[in-house]
Amino acid sequence: MTAPQPAAGSPPVVLAITGASGTLYAVRLLRALLAADRQVHLTISPSGAAVIQQELGVEISLSQFAAVPLLSHQPAWSTRPPSEPSATELSRLHYHHYQDFMTPIASGSFLTAGMVICPCSGSTLAGIAHASSSNLIQRAAEVHLKERRKLIVVPRETPLSTLALENMHRLSLAGGVVLPAMPGWYHGAQSLDDLVDFIVARILDQLGIDNRLISRWGEALTQRSDDSVGTDQSSLEELT
Repeated sequence: MTAPQPAAGSPPVVLAITGASGTLYAVRLLRALLAADRQVHLTISPSGAAVIQQELGVEISLSQFAAVPLLSHQPAWSTRPPSEPSATELSRLHYHHYQDFMTPIASGSFLTAGMVICPCSGSTLAGIAHASSSNLIQRAAEVHLKERRKLIVVPRETPLSTLALENMHRLSLAGGVVLPAMPGWYHGAQSLDDLVDFIVARILDQLGIDNRLISRWGEALTQRSDDSVGTDQSSLEELT
């Protein structure tokens, strides 16, 4: 299979959503990546779709995926004004069925800036750590490890079993980044939105994508009227 290469500009990012709690992190991250002018290759496991419906009330069809309901989701507690993705943002999103091994992201010849599994379930983590991929998500993760590209997993389980810790250790030794969904408070968090943004900002940092979703340690805490994610040319204001 000859994999099509990404268009000129920044390489695309692979995002996988699996069956752990914390799907709102993934939705916020997806909006941030699209706002940063990044092409995003998205895949969702069946358990991921089930958790999305449980936590967000959004029903996902894995065979006939519709992006707008997911990207437009706004929690009742959020202080941000609701918004829908633009046509330009939607054009940057490429969806792949979790069982389709013929997609570009299953091949190491398809160049990417990295892959994020957010949230990352324990079974997904185990499959990657033991190189026993059974779906596209695990295969794409193994591709990123073997090609020495950035792989970021975002587990949310607590407490952690010894086996889960061992799998994280194996993944870290193989070059992966284990970034648990453990938001900090030092950035002047005043809302649940701020706690979500803390994790999303740290993921973007790992991908090398400029962002100002949080105040950095040592910086003066500022009142943010909007959120922004930088691009190579400019900053995109009012990311919601």
